Amino acid sequence: MKAIWTKYIGPTDKRGARVKAEAEGVKPLTISFWADDDAHAAAALALARREGWTGTLIEGGRPDGKGDVFVFADSRARAI
Repeated sequence: MKAIWTKYIGPTDKRGARVKAEAEGVKPLTISFWADDDAHAAAALALARREGWTGTLIEGGRPDGKGDVFVFADSRARAI
């Protein structure tokens, strides 16, 4: 099962705020941040599309509060 994690990157003198999406074994993807919670989902979706991954993404929070984690729903998944 693939997982994508995102994190907020604050603005600098030269660049605006960004959201970075990462997953094991692939090049990270960074998009511009806008003041909306959907920026993290948009970054995760863009990374998934770039890699050709399909399915339904389920979102959860990171324990450090600096981003989100996304996993693909799987027909083998079970509720616990």
